[in-house]
Amino acid sequence: MSTMTTSCSTLDALVDKHGESCRVRAEAGIARVAGRWADEDGTAEDRHAFCIKHFVALDRLPALLHRLEIAMEQIGGHLYEMHRTLRRWSDLRGEQMDEIDDVLAMFDPAPDLSDQFYRQKLAFVALLNLDRPTLPEMLEHGEHWDAAQWAAVRICKSFGPRIPVEVADLARELGHKADTFVSGFHVPVGTLVTASGERPFAADRKLLAHWLIREELRGSYADEDGLPRQRSLMWVMRRHIDGTIPTSVMADKDTGDWNPIDNTIGGVEASDVHGLERYERWIDMFHVAQAYDKHYPDHPTAIARKFDLAREIPEEKVEQLLLDLLESPSRPALMSLVKERLGRPLEPHDIYFDQVAPSKPIGELNAMVREQFGDHRGLQLALPEILRGLGFPGGDADFLGNRVQVEIARGSGHAMRPYLPEYNAWLRTNSLDTELGWDGFDTAMHELGHNLEQLCSTHYVPRPALRGVPNTACTEAFAFLYQALAPRVLGLEEDAAAADCTTVETMLEACQIAGPALLELYVWRWLYENPKADAESLRSQVLTIADELWATHFREYFGPDPYATLAAYQHMIGYPLYLADYALGHTISHQVRQFVSKRDLSNETHRICAIGRLTPDAWMQQAVGCGIDAKLLGRDAGKACSRIQEGC
Repeated sequence: MSTMTTSCSTLDALVDKHGESCRVRAEAGIARVAGRWADEDGTAEDRHAFCIKHFVALDRLPALLHRLEIAMEQIGGHLYEMHRTLRRWSDLRGEQMDEIDDVLAMFDPAPDLSDQFYRQKLAFVALLNLDRPTLPEMLEHGEHWDAAQWAAVRICKSFGPRIPVEVADLARELGHKADTFVSGFHVPVGTLVTASGERPFAADRKLLAHWLIREELRGSYADEDGLPRQRSLMWVMRRHIDGTIPTSVMADKDTGDWNPIDNTIGGVEASDVHGLERYERWIDMFHVAQAYDKHYPDHPTAIARKFDLAREIPEEKVEQLLLDLLESPSRPALMSLVKERLGRPLEPHDIYFDQVAPSKPIGELNAMVREQFGDHRGLQLALPEILRGLGFPGGDADFLGNRVQVEIARGSGHAMRPYLPEYNAWLRTNSLDTELGWDGFDTAMHELGHNLEQLCSTHYVPRPALRGVPNTACTEAFAFLYQALAPRVLGLEEDAAAADCTTVETMLEACQIAGPALLELYVWRWLYENPKADAESLRSQVLTIADELWATHFREYFGPDPYATLAAYQHMIGYPLYLADYALGHTISHQVRQFVSKRDLSNETHRICAIGRLTPDAWMQQAVGCGIDAKLLGRDAGKACSRIQEGC
């Protein structure tokens, strides 16, 4: 019996059983089941019997939805907590047992889960009974759906294609390999010398690429002798990007002066360099994507899955938003303001300048953090009080602050949400050896913004299936919102221009990350056009695209770039196609900040994060009354820039 004949027979039987009113819903559900039913699931007759037995009448759908929500919450939540625990020795700073920690981090208690959802028929129950709209349908109709309709969509769409266990194994192995490379790429800079031959860093200092190199660049603006150090660090960045850091430097074995400008050690040119590992790991992640491609006929590339499934914003819309930032009419004025602030012509590293408001030297900031918190344990104890200082009522401050666990990451900072309400949120930041330091505190405030979103969107959303926010850009928005409050938490006074400075700084940061985000997108397009590319050709293409984007969008302001600055971000290796979420996050953060500026921060954080996991557009409409708008950020930044210059 053919699939079409069986489906018609099944539809007739369901209409006979439940009435003509179920025809449209039943027909769609039968088609969804037939589309995923495989030989191992049974015969056509088995499929017919399954549909007859498990199709739920309209009045019983709420009960079915409730059961599926609880089931998926428990399955996903407990597995997530297992993974977090198993990864803690790889993720956190402490005693290392690499030969053991890697095994634990890569252990997956349910590697064939996506297939088991179908084999054990849970996925088919959802596909048969719940709607599964496409992204265009969600964008067109979603703003009119109630919480139950959204929950049904989220449950049904959580059942993706069957992923063979060998593909899951490959993704876990190569993903961990890439993540380990990223988190472990700490560049020893104790022997680094500037152009004048000075060693600016302590002998045991290491900087995680690219994050801590970037933060060191930013922190050097407040130092009178910071410029030579910044220029040398940019060459460290370049050598990290192209793989020419000497292996003896990375092994921390040489005691001779390392001059990264000409890449000499003790005056002798380095001959043994780190090489292509960065691009080998990037190629690995592309191979993982290729392994998934064949199982997603409707989204057969990592690009399509990132934009349509994960981000739920069309690719062309995100690309245009990035270009809107870089092509904003306000950029020339903003760059002139930066040039005035620095009192010199701009250089490529000034792309990271984001302190329009006066800033204290890093040593003073470190001292303030030391006095107020000490180390990360002091920050942990202070979280409820920090939230009270930001306007959260006492009960909310205690409830939220005591549900954030602070830890020190081996790599960059990150936040982990509670997928079940009974668990905490996890704040991972970096720190100096014996104290938190300004960089660690600044990062912690960013991660605290994530944690507050995570807790509010776990405890306060209308339904379990809607926990979370639409995508990572929305949670980045709250991370940026709270990171901007770090000076206030430290007790630094804000002048009347503080809000304008924040707006300008947001635009500067959005433009800074828009370049790398475009580079990453264009590189992935190139990979799909050249699927047999090796690491060397990938490196060449990355450097070429970096040069082209710099010439188009940055050289006018910052001059020539010998460093391939736009290729620095390590997210491109460990977290493919993520960078655009930062640019989106800055844009959303500005819109949220403007909206809450005359409202109560704690109430609005609670309200907006409790909207739930709609599409980003529908979420933004409820949050601030309009969609994501990069041109609005550009216009507001231009006006803020004018007011700042008038007040100088």
